[in-house]
Amino acid sequence: RYLTSELILVEDEMTDTEDNEEEDLGVMDDQRSVILHLISQLKLGMDLTRVVLPTFILEKRSLLEMYANFMAHPDLFLSIAAGATPEERIICFVEYYLTAFHEGRKGAVAKKPYNPIIGETFHCSWDVPKDKVKAFRTNGASTVSKDPTKEFGQDQSTCYKLRFVAEQVSHHPPVSCFYCECKEKKMCVNAHVWTKSKFMGMSIGVSMVGEGVLYLMEHEEEYVFTLPSAYARSILTIPWVELGGKVNISCARTGYSATVTFHTKPFYGGKVHRVTAEVKHNPTNTIVCKAQGEWNGTLEFTYSNGETKVIDTNKLPVIRKKIRPIAKQGPLESRRLWQHVTNSLKEGNIDAATEHKHRLEERQRAEERQRVALTTAWKPKYFAKEGDGWLYLNPLWKTH
Repeated sequence: RYLTSELILVEDEMTDTEDNEEEDLGVMDDQRSVILHLISQLKLGMDLTRVVLPTFILEKRSLLEMYANFMAHPDLFLSIAAGATPEERIICFVEYYLTAFHEGRKGAVAKKPYNPIIGETFHCSWDVPKDKVKAFRTNGASTVSKDPTKEFGQDQSTCYKLRFVAEQVSHHPPVSCFYCECKEKKMCVNAHVWTKSKFMGMSIGVSMVGEGVLYLMEHEEEYVFTLPSAYARSILTIPWVELGGKVNISCARTGYSATVTFHTKPFYGGKVHRVTAEVKHNPTNTIVCKAQGEWNGTLEFTYSNGETKVIDTNKLPVIRKKIRPIAKQGPLESRRLWQHVTNSLKEGNIDAATEHKHRLEERQRAEERQRVALTTAWKPKYFAKEGDGWLYLNPLWKTH
């Protein structure tokens, strides 16, 4: 059963053509009344996990796929292992982390990804040209991009292979896990996230409870990190997303840690999407790097030696993920599972989308009732519960 993941044939994967663009139309009048009716039944601070939201606010992809889009700059991710010192490696991690969110949020209008159903999985991979993965500071790729629309060479020997798998391991509470590895760079990341949403008047807040661990096996380092909260603001007019909260990245072995703060917009004036970060060497209490800017705009890094570097997240080359066509996917893989909802949304047929979504949710509820009746616990395919978290069954550090 551990081999299940290996049967996902990489040869079948093709470069993804989905553009993830969402039409920025704002909320239509007839939709506004639906939302108003929904809001009238909610109480402040109420947990929205069991509230069925109207279909027209849905984004055409599953939450599991949104996590895969955190990897839209896999060259920056793989560069972390290339850092020569622990200080360079944590700074590289922070640089990657700060650029990881903008690609997952295409379009200015806040839409909500599908809630994955239990047992749902998402698989993809990236071919990352080796010449794009640079050691720290010489990292020209992150500041100057050539034509980002050009497809990078797909020759395996010139590319690193980065593989990704995500699975919905629990329904109540809703917990997603994802695992990503590059065998050649001996690095992998394992994360579990419980999306906890609550109603806050004119906005909806979603906290991503849980944590991830980045393993750099060549250096025997583990970096533990958390994720920010997301807020959907002005849900009656033109909804938009902002990130908020303080996250931590830390490596016990090296004594380095970082705090990243996503600042929510002040009520009056003030900038949106602001983020600040600080990297610290704890044993000596020295700040080795500071960063500030916008997570979906320009980021400026200042190092302890006075050097600075600017990354424009919109100019970073995006390496498209590779994914098997729907015909070759299993019945519980995100795109195949949600294909009818997605196609209906693309056609603008909200009623059909709602009907398909309802069928999926009803099936999930029926299976849940059956499990309760038989007192059988759900057993995930790729992850196992360990303490408070979940671990991929066959991670790199076990196989090495």
